[in-house]
Amino acid sequence: MFEGKVVMALGERDGVPGPVIAEVLRAIGCNVVYEVTECFV
Repeated sequence: MFEGKVVMALGERDGVPGPVIAEVLRAIGCNVVYEVTECFV
């Protein structure tokens, strides 16, 4: 379902970081074009 999709991984500092989300998305076949971890306070 997600294979070949282009995605952006937006993570949170106190939650799940962007690189972790991106790694999971790549594992299921997504093309991650941007990954970042921000602090949403």
